[in-house]
Amino acid sequence: MNKLTRNMLCTAVALAFSGAAFASQPDADRVIVKFADGARGNVENAVRAAGGQIKLHIAGMNAMAVSMPAAALNGLQNNPHIEYIEQDLPRYPMALYNDDAGNPATTQLTPYAIYQSQANQLTLKLANAKKVCVIDSGLAYGPGNGETGGPNLDFSDNNITGSNNSGTGNWYQDGGPHGTHVAGTIAALNNGFGVVGMAPGNPLHIVKVFNASGWGYSSDLAHAASKCSEAGAKIISMSLGGGGANSTEENAFDQFTASGGLVLAAAGNDGNSVRSYPAGYKSVMMIGANDANNQIADFSQFPGCTVTTGRGRNATTETHDGYCVEATAGGVDTLSTYPAGGATLSTLEANGSGYASSAMENLGSASGSTFFMGTAESTAAGAAGKICVIDRGVISFHDKVKNCQNSGGIGAIIINNAAGMLYGTLGTPNTTSIPAVGAAFEDRGALLASSTASISIGAGDYGYMSGTSMATPGVSGVAALVWSNHPTCSGTQIRDALKATAEDAGSPGKDVYFGHGIVKAKAASDYLTASGCGGSEPPAGAPASLTGSASKKGRNYQYRLNWNGGGATVDIFRNGSKISTESNTGSFSENLSVTSANYQVCNAGTTSCSATITVTY
Repeated sequence: MNKLTRNMLCTAVALAFSGAAFASQPDADRVIVKFADGARGNVENAVRAAGGQIKLHIAGMNAMAVSMPAAALNGLQNNPHIEYIEQDLPRYPMALYNDDAGNPATTQLTPYAIYQSQANQLTLKLANAKKVCVIDSGLAYGPGNGETGGPNLDFSDNNITGSNNSGTGNWYQDGGPHGTHVAGTIAALNNGFGVVGMAPGNPLHIVKVFNASGWGYSSDLAHAASKCSEAGAKIISMSLGGGGANSTEENAFDQFTASGGLVLAAAGNDGNSVRSYPAGYKSVMMIGANDANNQIADFSQFPGCTVTTGRGRNATTETHDGYCVEATAGGVDTLSTYPAGGATLSTLEANGSGYASSAMENLGSASGSTFFMGTAESTAAGAAGKICVIDRGVISFHDKVKNCQNSGGIGAIIINNAAGMLYGTLGTPNTTSIPAVGAAFEDRGALLASSTASISIGAGDYGYMSGTSMATPGVSGVAALVWSNHPTCSGTQIRDALKATAEDAGSPGKDVYFGHGIVKAKAASDYLTASGCGGSEPPAGAPASLTGSASKKGRNYQYRLNWNGGGATVDIFRNGSKISTESNTGSFSENLSVTSANYQVCNAGTTSCSATITVTY
């Protein structure tokens, strides 16, 4: 079997949609207007009278997205039927594209993340399957072709539904490969060719939200959440995000979670500690990305778990798992479905064995005897009619391939001179025409020892992408797989089981990069089998990261504590004395007449305690 390849061509996300009725940039004057029950008509008239345009009625939310100049909002803000007005924030797909892939046309390939997450050790119980709602760029599903290719054949004909959003076109015609790649990671069929998803054949509902320029609004996501509910989905998977919290968007996902569902979203790809939304809402499980070696991806964002709202004496601080990365899955060089013909594929065989490679620009194939050209700084008569094997260095890739071609060579393999795969291009102008691929330094010995080789570069239906966008559907698929084996659980109980059984990675214990660790499907299912949907936490460490704040409350002061970890029950100590034993919710509050107090939180009946802190008003 040929190993697959990828070209590290990382492009900005720009998803193409036909006939989309959107501007090329988000509308800075777009807001969400939340109104009282029965007041829709009144508010619609007020919006139009003020010169605004109604863009979207958000299903089930008593809210609408409106575009109007900021100066015209003053009148609306005084309307007694309007509860609040907030900015409608842009949301973007999150992926670093690795555009080239291998050729799985004749055999089925299992992505590394499936082995890593134990998805191959658990069987989907289709009769109990929970529908996954993919909010993204649509799906190359048919009928008709999408923007980048025709339908991918790795999706079932009878278990996929979808919803269009205003201006985005048909959900079953992709607006670029992003949504198709995401959907395949979740549910690509186990059908003997192509790739296989985490939960093969799991029912999907597709909501197409991204416009021609590759973005949508927070109102689109709130509206999509309602569409997911209407379709009977129990899991929402969002490989997207943007800056700023939005209460309407947050409320939509709060409602979905409160009704027993599970919402997952990508942490972001900027490699910093910025919190992206909707992943940053407590009701949404934030997913980071790791690679095939259990290392965190350098692009995976890692916000802290503590959020402060308000200012000065009115500031409140809360520490909660939902504000930061909760778990990770494979998101580096992730193989999945593309629209038909939408990916570039390369294969490399030497002496009949497959090797990883990366495609350069020239399409075509070649097979023959090999000839080693060193660094190919000049032509060599011995290369005529052969595959040139070339070391990297000294001159450009283009000139190496040109010297091979001018020697009569029929194809070129350029081997990296450092650990890892060689990713490169032939530049502009490219005056070569023979197929050329990069190869890994680790395979140099085998390639030099080979007497024959075959290379091929062409269009295909499967490709690689990298990003927390790829890790998120991985965890969504694992959640669907586990849930089908434990159908009486709630979404929150599935979420808790995934965290309780994740493989610890990075720093010991929970950290901001991996959260609880890399998800493990079989371990999560075994955990639920042993302890039921309610679960039982593994042995707890001491409560940690204790923080506190105080605010004026009448004649007294309200003290609020927040912490991470700890056992099921905790003791609260004030000024060295135990004042209460509580179920561990990660928070505690009380009212006092004094302006300062020392606090400590311990696992109940033990000396396993947090640090002592002083809280002062």
